[in-house]
Amino acid sequence: MGPARRPVPDAGMNTAEYAVGTLAAVAFAGLLLKVLTSDGVQAALSGVIQRALG
Repeated sequence: MGPARRPVPDAGMNTAEYAVGTLAAVAFAGLLLKVLTSDGVQAALSGVIQRALG
């Protein structure tokens, strides 16, 4: 028999980790979309654009 093999550490994510990572990214994108489309943020962005254009 040859020498005992060492376990190889995981170099990447497995399917469950991909699923959790994807879910977190989608939740963050939804939250960001909600914030950016809110009335307060829209008004602030409009004000910045108006000041920039003169």
